[in-house]
Amino acid sequence: MNEILIKTTGAAGVIPASDGRLTLIVPIQIKRRSGRKFVTLPNGEAATPRPSGTAPTPLQLALARGHRWLAMLESGDVKSLKEIAALEGVDNIYVSRMVNLTTLAPDIVAAILADNLPDHITLFELAVDPPALWDAQRERLTRPATAK
Repeated sequence: MNEILIKTTGAAGVIPASDGRLTLIVPIQIKRRSGRKFVTLPNGEAATPRPSGTAPTPLQLALARGHRWLAMLESGDVKSLKEIAALEGVDNIYVSRMVNLTTLAPDIVAAILADNLPDHITLFELAVDPPALWDAQRERLTRPATAK
């Protein structure tokens, strides 16, 4: 049977060690249903994943690619963005732009994942030369598409 069940007994807690480290006890339950993992909170509420059959948006796919490619670079699996481009069979510039998405402000990333970005925002606007400061990124999102 392909079922995973992790239960904890007892309440949440903190166990201090003599060297200053802390061990946290978190009462969660992880169940596998239909090949998917669910987290059940102590109150019995379960976090619901994306409904099956709902395809990710192009922005969500681009964000995932950017994070995957950055992880490959940081782990040392590849030595350069050029090498990633060769492995993936895409252009160097495309890889660079998708990796740029990893520098977006957390609230912008959350809006991409929730598919809540304004309609006038395009992948090109987010990926090409994003400002380093998160406030400047947010400001870019509030401007109309014609005012650059």
